[in-house]
Amino acid sequence: SFVFQVAKEFGFRNNGFSVYLNRNRTGEISASPSKSLHLLKIKHGDMLFLFPSSTAGPSSEVMDTSAGIQAGRTTSAPQVVEDDIDQYLNKQEGKIYRNRDPQLCRHGPLGKCVHCVPLEPFDEDYLNHLEPPVKHMSFHAYIRKLTGGADKGKFVALENISCKIKSGCEGHPPWPEGICTKCQPSAITLNRQKYRHVDNIMFENHTIADRFLDFWRKTGNQRIGYLYGRYTEHKDIPLGIRAEVAAIYEPPQIGTQNSLELLDDPKAKVVDEIAAKLGLRKVGWIFTDLVSEDTRKGTVRYSRNKDAYFLSAEECITAPSSSRTSTPTFCRLSPDGHFGSKFVTVVATGGPDNQVHFEGYQVSNQCMALVRDECLLPCRDVPELGYPKESSSEQYVPDVFYRDVDKFGNEITQLARPLPVEYLIIDITTTFPKDPVYTFSTSSNLFPIENREALGETQDFHSLATYLTQNPSSVFLDIISDFHLLLFLVTNDVMPLQDSISLLLEAVRTRNEELAQTWKKSEQWATIEQLCSTVGVPPSELQDFGAIGGSAHAASSSSMWSCLHCTFMNQAGTDHCEMCQLPRT
Repeated sequence: SFVFQVAKEFGFRNNGFSVYLNRNRTGEISASPSKSLHLLKIKHGDMLFLFPSSTAGPSSEVMDTSAGIQAGRTTSAPQVVEDDIDQYLNKQEGKIYRNRDPQLCRHGPLGKCVHCVPLEPFDEDYLNHLEPPVKHMSFHAYIRKLTGGADKGKFVALENISCKIKSGCEGHPPWPEGICTKCQPSAITLNRQKYRHVDNIMFENHTIADRFLDFWRKTGNQRIGYLYGRYTEHKDIPLGIRAEVAAIYEPPQIGTQNSLELLDDPKAKVVDEIAAKLGLRKVGWIFTDLVSEDTRKGTVRYSRNKDAYFLSAEECITAPSSSRTSTPTFCRLSPDGHFGSKFVTVVATGGPDNQVHFEGYQVSNQCMALVRDECLLPCRDVPELGYPKESSSEQYVPDVFYRDVDKFGNEITQLARPLPVEYLIIDITTTFPKDPVYTFSTSSNLFPIENREALGETQDFHSLATYLTQNPSSVFLDIISDFHLLLFLVTNDVMPLQDSISLLLEAVRTRNEELAQTWKKSEQWATIEQLCSTVGVPPSELQDFGAIGGSAHAASSSSMWSCLHCTFMNQAGTDHCEMCQLPRT
């Protein structure tokens, strides 16, 4: 009935209120399912009056009503837990404080005027006069701009763009037989995004990038990797966010001099779990686009510039696809609970000086929506152009437009077929610190990187034994703090330690040598040492390792032997493998 609809709309209890035709509480409308509005003589535009029920006290009814309204708001705006960096920046004032100008300020040291009053973090004039100028305000500065009015952002809602037909429309047959304005997605006019979710990308040290580039230097083939790190405050920009890169994971792939193909990675989920236990997360991806120009001088070709392109359409499409595999950016102002992404793209390519440069980018929220809803395709012969799909019987695609300036200087709107990808990308500065930071090992002899069999670099127990003997350190934590080594210990096929390595990961994360020594005394590490002693490492080297950093038990593990066929550890005195039954050779 009508009364039930009122209760549902306002979130009231069905018996907690009454509806009247008149202000003096006469002409009560009863909650009868058999009476229609026509029988009650209620027409469109009539004013009705709602009062608390007489059976309940006025104060208690008011409390129930307000609780109902709050409950209705809660269901429409879900409670989300934002990232730690977002929670931290939400609590910051963000004001840009200025010193007293000795020439323009005519007041005392405690006064303020228009020349020295603190500026808002989204002040465009201030950002444009920084060195270098900042074209995009930070995302939190953008939020302050939206919530800084008289209403304090009471009605602000960051809506995610949707290019799909809304489901549940029953007034017509489904697409392609029918569509209406209620379910039809709106046309998209591309605008250059004024803010960015990440304002700076910083590699902790040069070793991370150099090891990644070594693959191209040795083979001439391109390479791709995922960036693992953390988000911190970027103090050079008001309320800015920095993506700090601590390690690069290289997934299975096929690379040539001018192409890259990602293969299925069965270890991807495990890598994310290990990184999370180390206090890291996937913050972006990196790939090379390098062509040697002069091998004697060590120069590379400068191919990505304003006369060609910075990111190709295919790369713009791949970036949102990769970001969907990472955690979305949770946002309290979005009805969906998430808005945009902090996922970044880094390109190792030639710069104007023909040296290797690292260029950082992000794709806009509009690009993410077009890719997510499968509306955007790359052009085959022109990398700087994309092509929005046309509607078909299987999929409705909204029209996409962009604004441009014609030869007469007039702003015009054009259909984005094709689409210049410059409207979809946002540039981010990529830097290296003056004082290097090392989350992981700083040794000159590092453990091999995964999936580099093409270089003859393999991750196995022989390479592990070699790594241990080449790092004669008395501090076990320094030896074991290698991202690629930890991944090998967890994902190797012979003895994966996924269920028993949490203590070691906690020791690496907190830099706790005592925890590392406690894990070193476990049976798992003793077995690892035994496996290392059976892979052909000279006995003298194993003894040295047992004396300085490992265990003497590693050098005297001749009581067991490893099967050459299945690597199973067998007891001494047996001639056949207990696992595969093949003879010992």
